[in-house]
Amino acid sequence: MKQLKKFQLLLLTFIFIFTLKVKPDEGMWLLHLVEKLNYGRMKEMGLKLSAEEIYSINTASIKDAVVSINNGMCTGFMVSKEGLMMTNHHCVLEYITDNAIKYNADYLNDGFWATDKRQELYNPNLKVTFLIRIEDVSSRILKTLNETMSDVERQESIDDISEKIVKETTDNTHYEAVVKNLYRGNQFLLFVYESYHDVRLVGAPPKAIGFFGGDTDNWLWPRQTGDFAFLRIYMAPDGKPAQYNKRINIPYLPKHFLPISVKGVEKDDFTMVIGYPGTTERFMTSYGVQHQIDVLNPTIVRIRDAKLRVLQEEMSKDANIELMYHSKNMNIANYWKYFIGQTETLKRKNVFAEKQSLEKKFNEWINENPKRKDEYGDALPKIKIAYEQLEKYDIARMFFREAIDRGPDIFQFTRQYDSLYYYLTAKELPEEEKASNIAKQTTKLKFFASNYHFNSYDVTVDKRLFVEMLRMYYDVVDKKFHAEIFQEVESKYNSNFLLFANVLFDNSIFSSKEKLYDFLREPNAKVLENDIAFKITRQLYKKQDELVENMRQIKLVLNAGEKLFQKGFMEMKSDKIFYPDANSTMRLSYGKIDTYTPTDGAELPYFTTIDQMMTREKPGNHEFSIPEKLKELYKAKDYGQYADKTKTIVPCILSTDDTTGGHSGAPLLNAYGEVIGLLFDINWEATASSIWYVPEQTRSISTDIRYALFITDKYANAKNIIQELDIRK
Repeated sequence: MKQLKKFQLLLLTFIFIFTLKVKPDEGMWLLHLVEKLNYGRMKEMGLKLSAEEIYSINTASIKDAVVSINNGMCTGFMVSKEGLMMTNHHCVLEYITDNAIKYNADYLNDGFWATDKRQELYNPNLKVTFLIRIEDVSSRILKTLNETMSDVERQESIDDISEKIVKETTDNTHYEAVVKNLYRGNQFLLFVYESYHDVRLVGAPPKAIGFFGGDTDNWLWPRQTGDFAFLRIYMAPDGKPAQYNKRINIPYLPKHFLPISVKGVEKDDFTMVIGYPGTTERFMTSYGVQHQIDVLNPTIVRIRDAKLRVLQEEMSKDANIELMYHSKNMNIANYWKYFIGQTETLKRKNVFAEKQSLEKKFNEWINENPKRKDEYGDALPKIKIAYEQLEKYDIARMFFREAIDRGPDIFQFTRQYDSLYYYLTAKELPEEEKASNIAKQTTKLKFFASNYHFNSYDVTVDKRLFVEMLRMYYDVVDKKFHAEIFQEVESKYNSNFLLFANVLFDNSIFSSKEKLYDFLREPNAKVLENDIAFKITRQLYKKQDELVENMRQIKLVLNAGEKLFQKGFMEMKSDKIFYPDANSTMRLSYGKIDTYTPTDGAELPYFTTIDQMMTREKPGNHEFSIPEKLKELYKAKDYGQYADKTKTIVPCILSTDDTTGGHSGAPLLNAYGEVIGLLFDINWEATASSIWYVPEQTRSISTDIRYALFITDKYANAKNIIQELDIRK
C-alpha cells in the first residue's frame, strides 16, 4: 500500500507543477486538468478563453459541443442550436453509401443536401455520445489492491470495483459510464456519457470534393480535400435520447455549440483540437517497438494487401460493386498505408535505439538505490519475456482480426445470429420469455439484413475474399491456432479453398437473400446448426476465444511490467509533467498554424489553394476529378465571404496539434474557441507519433472551414444550413 500511496502523491505533485517541460505542442491532455496543467502555457501561446469555457461540469463549455461518433471511431461537433453537427465526410461515408443504395440515388458522386429537415436521412447504427463529467476514482480502486496479489487477482479486483462504480453511477439514469485506467493502471478515471441514436444526414459533398486526392494523397501534404459533412441529432420531446421516430422526435438542443470563423489564419496563430483520439503507446519499450516493426505492422500490411487487391479488381469491373465496396475499400486502404508509414518512420528515426537508450538510463537510475531496484528491477525483464512469448500468438491474433473478423462479410454477418440461436435452444427460459426474445431478435435481424447488409453485399466479391483470407490463414498461422474447418478443407477438399467456398456459398442461407428471408419467417435451430457458414463461423470464433484466453496471462505479465516501468520512469523524470496515453477518451491538444518540411524535401506552406487543386485535375482518374460546377465557380471567382486575403479559396491548412486516429472530424479551434477547420488527417512522419512523437515534423491536416462553407453555400446552394450557423467575420 505504501507504493500505491507513493504514486498517488507523485501524480498530485505533477498536477501542481505549472511550468511545462514537455515539447510545446506535444500531448493529448485530459480536459478536467487543463486549468492546473496547461492553461498557463496555452495563454502564453495566445489562448483568449478561460479554462472554464473549455471544460466545466456546472456551466456550458466547449466539451459539451464535442461528440464521440460510434464509440470513438471519429469525432464530431455541434454548430447550431438546432442539433446540427459537423464531422468528416470519410466518417459518414458508409452512411452516405447505404442511403444511396437504399434510395437508388448517386449520393456518393452527386453529394447529398437536405433543403429542409423533412429530407434528412436516418442512419441505423450511427451513435453520437456527449461527455457529461470525469471523476477520479483512483483511491477507491487502488485501496483494494496490495502487493501480495497476483496479476490475475489484481485485474479481477479492478474489474469488480469498476463494475460497481459504473452500476452506482448509471442506475436509474439514462447515462452510460466506463472506468478507464491511465498510466498502465496507476490511475483510474470514471467517464460519464449520454448517447443519442437518432442521427440524420443533412449534407455531404460529392466524393470528388470530400475525397479529393484519394488514397494517393492519404497521410501526405499538400492536400485539397473537402472532408466534411453535416448531421443532425434528434431527441425525444422531453429532451432525452430516443430511438428514431420521424413523427415525434425533435432536433437536439445542445448545451453549447461552436461559432465559426471566416477570418482565416496566419502562421503561428494559436490552435487547439478537442476530440476522441484512439490509442497511443508513447511509453512503449524497445521490445514493443521491435515487435511492432517485425511482427504486427508487416502482418497487417500483408493481409490488407491481399484484401485491397481483390476489392480493387472487382470494383474496377462493375460500377455497382464500386459503390457497394467504396467505403470498405477506403477503410482498409487507410490504415494499410498508415502502417507502412509508421514502420518507415520508426526505422528512419531509429526509435528502437532511442528506446534502448532511455531504458539504459532507467536501469542506471534504479541500480543507484537498492529500494528502487527492489521495486522496479523486474519491470523490463517482465516486458522482455512477455514480448518473446507474444510473437506466435500475435501473428495468429492479427490474422484472425484482419482476415476473419474484418475479412469476408459472411463471418461478421453470420455471427449476429448467435443470440437468436441461444434463444431458439434455451431450455431454461419460460416459453413466453423465450418466444418474446426470439421475436425481438428476428425483427432486429430482418431490419439489418434488408436495410443494411444485402444492400452492400456481392456474393462473388465475398467469395473471393473468403478464399483469399482463409488460404492465407491456413498457410501462415501455426496449426495449433487452426479451427477444425481447416482440417476438414485439408482432408475433404484436398486443401482447395475454392472448392470449399463453392459448397459453402451455394448452400448457406447467409449468402442468399431469399434463403435467409425464408429462414427468418420461421426461424429454426436445426437450420442454423446444419448451416455450413454458421458452423464454421462458430468454430473460428471459438478458436479465437481460446487464443485470447491463452494470451491473457501473458498480457497480464506485460501490463504488470509496463505499469512498473511507467511508474518508475515518471518518478525518475519527476521534473516533467506526463500526459496519459490516449484511450478513446476526450482529450485536448494545442499548437499553432505552421509550415512543414518533409523528410528529404523543401519547406511547404501551411495552406493550399483552389488554384493548386485545379492544376491537379486528371480526367478519367476518380481520385483527381473535379466537378464541373466547382470549375465554373473557380473560373468566375465566385467565392463570396470565404476567400482569403489574396482573394482565393484555401481548401486545407496545417497545424502542430498532437493528434491521432479517432480525432478525425474534430474541430480545429482558434484562440477564441471558434472553428477554423475540421481535422481529417496527419502527415507521413506523424504516422509514428502514436509510439514516438516527432516534434519538428508532426502536423495535423484540416479542411479549412471556409472551404467547407464555400462548398455548402456556393456549390450546393444549401442556404438553409448556412443560416443556422454562427459565422463570425
